[in-house]
Amino acid sequence: MADPFAHPALFYRGDREYTAATTAFVRDGLAAGDPVAVAVPGPRLALIAAALGADAGDVLMLDMIEAGRNPGRLIPAVLRAFADRHPDRHVRIVGEPAWPGHTAAEHAACAQHEALINLSFTGRRATILCPYDVAGLGADVIADAARTHPVLRDASGEWRSADYAPEQVVDEHNRPFGEPWKYVLLSFDHTNLPAARALAAQEAAAMGFAGDRLDDIRLVVAELGANSLDHGGGWGRLRVWTEDGRLVCEVSDAGHITDPLAGRRPADPRHPGSRGLLIVNLLSDLVRVHTRVGATSTRVYFDPAVGPASAPPFGPASGPAGPAA
Repeated sequence: MADPFAHPALFYRGDREYTAATTAFVRDGLAAGDPVAVAVPGPRLALIAAALGADAGDVLMLDMIEAGRNPGRLIPAVLRAFADRHPDRHVRIVGEPAWPGHTAAEHAACAQHEALINLSFTGRRATILCPYDVAGLGADVIADAARTHPVLRDASGEWRSADYAPEQVVDEHNRPFGEPWKYVLLSFDHTNLPAARALAAQEAAAMGFAGDRLDDIRLVVAELGANSLDHGGGWGRLRVWTEDGRLVCEVSDAGHITDPLAGRRPADPRHPGSRGLLIVNLLSDLVRVHTRVGATSTRVYFDPAVGPASAPPFGPASGPAGPAA
């Protein structure tokens, strides 16, 4: 049987093409009785809301600049959080994770996220439309969009992507990181893991982090350190530095992450198990991972200019909760 999941990319030029395509998609869903969510950058969200008029009240509307500042949290906290509340219905989602101004690291995270949507939603009754600004985004971003979406659309029509290869995109963006020019370093094992958490907090406090944000940083480093002890050979290395005004914490160990959806599945409260990487994705502003046999490095970024990550969003389009597995 054909997979009920559809994941088209929308290549648009200008506000008129954007609003015409996205609002038609939304209105078709509302007419069919589908729950609909829209997660796009704030200025684009305002365009869609204005074009929808009163129909906007029937749609869950999310600012992607906030919800998707770490693309690694989008599958568990936005897409699956919405779809899993409607387990017996087809859902429609407009999701725009890439916009002009992203750094290279943010683009890599977006590309992997888009590729992994296909794995996460296989067999699900859902359609996720992903708009791409072909006038404002780089050619590499558009090329990755063609490789992570099986179907492509623009103002002239729809066609199957001849370049579709999501697994290749995941692998190509799993690459070694560049080296920071200056950092503080701590090697840890089960005897001194609290010192790693304290070091990260000390460097974060010096940058002005406080309150809940400081607690988030402590927890993220603690979870990464615990993963190193449990799955990374019983030891790890923490490096901390600043980069472009953001705090960066990197934990490296001898482990190997073989599950591409690790940290991107919603936690099912009925089943015990490690949720460390999920917590890392939910609380960090950006997460990048390089993993291979015998070595994994995870870099987490925190921006002092933004507040704590919000809880998974549920709005007027939500319904009865479904299984989170």
